[in-house]
Amino acid sequence: MPRRSYSHYCAASRALDVVGDRWSLLVIRELCAGPRRYSDLFADLPGISTDVLAARLKDLEGDGILTRHRVGPRATTAVYELTAEGAALRPVLDALSAWGTTLLGERRPTDAVRAHWFALPLGRAVAERITAGTVTVHIGDTTFHIVVGADGITHHDGPAPEPDAELRLDWETATAVAAGELSLADAGTWAPAP
Repeated sequence: MPRRSYSHYCAASRALDVVGDRWSLLVIRELCAGPRRYSDLFADLPGISTDVLAARLKDLEGDGILTRHRVGPRATTAVYELTAEGAALRPVLDALSAWGTTLLGERRPTDAVRAHWFALPLGRAVAERITAGTVTVHIGDTTFHIVVGADGITHHDGPAPEPDAELRLDWETATAVAAGELSLADAGTWAPAP
């Protein structure tokens, strides 16, 4: 089945032809932190069907947004990773995240949540606190690190090898910082790395 197009001679239209399908930008969000297996993506995108996930991965790979390669002892596991073109969408996701912050409101009982989904707003909060450096963030059992540098803000899975600081947040504080209700300075959870 051919993909639908807006058929507008417009850069925004062409971009949406590639990443405007439902779930596409959320797949890209998941890959911003690093490579993921299909099962990881499926687990961290509650509500997506296996058919839709497979279709989005295939389309995004065909459009050069991500690559798929095999890993493991017998090269039996597929891993998906953003290409440079796909990674260039991070500022788009960051802008959507900033715009959507005021829309968060109270968490509904039916809302899924993952700690690493806070990486985009926390990256902005970290960048307000430091102009350059690496911060390891702990939210519950989840750990990722944020890098602030001349090229902008990125986040990656796991702890940083040599962080400049560590940030420990409980769910309530992480939510308040992500929603813009609390600054990191007021959160009182910032510590220089050991």
